[in-house]
Amino acid sequence: MGEPNRGYYSTPGRTRKYLRHLRRCLPACDRIEHMLTELSIRNFAIIDDLHITFGSGLNILTGETGAGKSIIIDALGLLLGDRGSSEWIRSGADTAEIEAVFAMPESEAETSPLQQLLVDNGLDDPDSPGWLTLSREVRLNGRNICRINGRTVSLQILSEVAAQLIDVHGQGEHLNLLRPHTHIHLLDRYAGLLERRRELAAQVANLHAVRAELRRLRQDARTIAQRLDMLAFQTEEIAQAKLRPGEEPELEAERRRLGNAEALLQLAQTAQTILSQGEGELPGAIDLVGEAAGRLARLARIDPDMQAGADEAQAVTEQLADLAGRLQDYADALEFNPVRLQEVEERLDLIHNLKRKYGDTIEQVLAFAADAQEELVRLSNWEVRTGELERQEDELLHAIGEAAAELSDLRRAAGERLARAAEVELADLRMERARFGVSVAHNPHPEGAYLPDGSRVAFDATGVDRVEFLISTNPGEPLKPMAKIASGGETARLMLALKGVLAHADATPTLVFDEIDQGIGGRVGGIVGRKLWNLTGQAAPGPEHVMHQVLCITHLPQLAAYGDTHFAVNKRVETSNGEERTVTVVRSLEGSDRLDELAQMLGATTVSGRKSVEEMMAEVHEVKAAAPKA
Repeated sequence: MGEPNRGYYSTPGRTRKYLRHLRRCLPACDRIEHMLTELSIRNFAIIDDLHITFGSGLNILTGETGAGKSIIIDALGLLLGDRGSSEWIRSGADTAEIEAVFAMPESEAETSPLQQLLVDNGLDDPDSPGWLTLSREVRLNGRNICRINGRTVSLQILSEVAAQLIDVHGQGEHLNLLRPHTHIHLLDRYAGLLERRRELAAQVANLHAVRAELRRLRQDARTIAQRLDMLAFQTEEIAQAKLRPGEEPELEAERRRLGNAEALLQLAQTAQTILSQGEGELPGAIDLVGEAAGRLARLARIDPDMQAGADEAQAVTEQLADLAGRLQDYADALEFNPVRLQEVEERLDLIHNLKRKYGDTIEQVLAFAADAQEELVRLSNWEVRTGELERQEDELLHAIGEAAAELSDLRRAAGERLARAAEVELADLRMERARFGVSVAHNPHPEGAYLPDGSRVAFDATGVDRVEFLISTNPGEPLKPMAKIASGGETARLMLALKGVLAHADATPTLVFDEIDQGIGGRVGGIVGRKLWNLTGQAAPGPEHVMHQVLCITHLPQLAAYGDTHFAVNKRVETSNGEERTVTVVRSLEGSDRLDELAQMLGATTVSGRKSVEEMMAEVHEVKAAAPKA
């Protein structure tokens, strides 16, 4: 019996050590590019501690219902950005942990999207060249911790990196085929038109921005007119005032002089008289100080030590004379002018009124006027701006129509190729008489994009096309929408056919299929297994074929027989500290163990049943051996 894959969970340091050992031991044939080599899951749902080492080629997971097979796919989904709820955490644990290790080509081109994404975010690991480790922890408090090569990253970065490595096709995905809005995405993916579509979507986004501004301008026309009137009044009012910075304190000083002219004249004249002429019998102050200065001069001639005092007295005499002269000039300049006082009062009132409305200072009022003038000029051109936007709208509608028309032609050509390829796949799946078609249609719209023929059609970020898959399952019947024709089993096989066609053009290295065999029987199961095995690239169907590592959960032994690596997933009850716990275990099956598993899946554990399994395996071996080698 194979040993269960459990009891191991790696830390970053332990991972690097293990990877170096794995690179030495891994067979050369298994060293494919971007291969999922290791998956470790701890305390996730009913998984206690699980470690799986995947191989290249087709990896099959089988087991009883509820054993945890799909939980393994759910764990991968967490790395792809699925919601990480605390409900996923195993009872009694605080944290659920998922870690995936990918083998990377050491010669990975620096310009590849994946490598560029890693370098741009500082996630390349020189200590472990050739390997990439993704991990995510979900904690009871709701916090999620995501890491790439041991470095903490956002969930968005983790999902962007993981999306370039893994593509999961989950249970019931075939139901998407019954939703026509998904068909255009499948067709564009098949035709390699996603980059063209992104360019078109950018033009559509520009158009939406132009139309949004146009709506705003048109809706605000009345408001803009009112605003223009207000701005014109404000700028004109300030301009007419002819304000000058610094004039307000000058006017206030002039108002004080004019308002007190009589008192100022009396005071100046009295002071000048006291200095020059004196009052009554008293001589003027200048005469008295001059007399004192003369006496000090005679004193200094006798006692030279008093020369400084004599000089000071002479200087005071001169200063008083100068002051008297300035007082006389001041008094002569004063005038009592009620008219000028009224003018100053009115000017100050005007300034105060403008300050009350537009700013606390003259400088602020002038700054307000400059801003208002700038806005006035801008809004005065709103009609010009509206015309410019209308021209832009028309140009974009024509450009979108032209690009969308080219995209439509490419889609129609790709639809023909997809239809023929799907019919080949359907024939292999026992639907030989079925016909498949791809409808690419337009819906007229009066405000739509302009096609080259002048017609206007509805559009969105994907273009102008409404794509729908059509099917005819019986001869003589016309093609009709798939949602109205296909039965459950037919829909499942249609999904398989399309997935087979699309996967050959899918650059994602690891493809995961969760119970893709729903709705099909054992006779078709072997065909599905062969198709999944073909996706691995071990057979070479054509030059455009892309190699993949494939993981598949299945209940069909005919499909499982095509696996290059086979895992059995089971659950069992273990007792620890007197408590029973259900745990998931995974065993790698080889030889007789694998034959036993396939026999149980076939429901034939007898000798003859085992013989049937051996014959089935021999037939698979012949098919693989006869396939053209890649």
